[in-house]
Amino acid sequence: MKRFAPLAAVLLLLVASPAVRAEDAQPFVTNKDIDLTMILPPPPANDSAETKAELGEVLTLQVTRTPEMEKRAIADAKEDVWRFADVMGPKFNKETLPKFSAFFDRVVATEGAVVDPAKDIWKRPRPHQLSDLVKPVVKLSNSGSWPSGHATVGTMMGIILSNMVPEKRAEIMARAAEYAHNRVVGGIHYPSDIEMGKISGSVIAAVLLSRPDFKAEYEVARSELRSDLGM
Repeated sequence: MKRFAPLAAVLLLLVASPAVRAEDAQPFVTNKDIDLTMILPPPPANDSAETKAELGEVLTLQVTRTPEMEKRAIADAKEDVWRFADVMGPKFNKETLPKFSAFFDRVVATEGAVVDPAKDIWKRPRPHQLSDLVKPVVKLSNSGSWPSGHATVGTMMGIILSNMVPEKRAEIMARAAEYAHNRVVGGIHYPSDIEMGKISGSVIAAVLLSRPDFKAEYEVARSELRSDLGM
């Protein structure tokens, strides 16, 4: 009589294994593949006229931002693709899109793997680190400010998502721009950090879209998304 118990046990373990956590997602590329210090200019000096002018912009927003603007800036502090739900519609949710979700977890991980090493080299202080007058409404961060990681990942997500759903390209990219700008609204970044983040996100997205390994997972995620949205 054949014994199937070992095989059954293996299958049970596979079924019972927990899903890969977002924080454990592997990046598609790292700073070894894309060195932002070879692409972006260095940040302006702390005592430069540009930095002083930008501090003025942050402080102006601080006294003119509305409670609704603050609320959206706080919500947008989260780095995930589900912040695009307000333009994608009610069917756009993590529960019904597991492959799509896992794919974008890797996109988010890629941003950190490329941007964080560059931040560590440039070490531009955040606005609140240069002026006690700046009172961020989002969680404080003492990592380098140049370029903005949120602007980078927001741009990456916007480009990739709008390629999956070109019917909503204008709305998606407008949302990506708001997502990035909300780091200035929140008081945690300078406007030029955001511009550098947009450049970084565009460069990283272009590299990813040319890679066979990325394109294979992209097609699976795109298919699942469009099917779920009825497209």
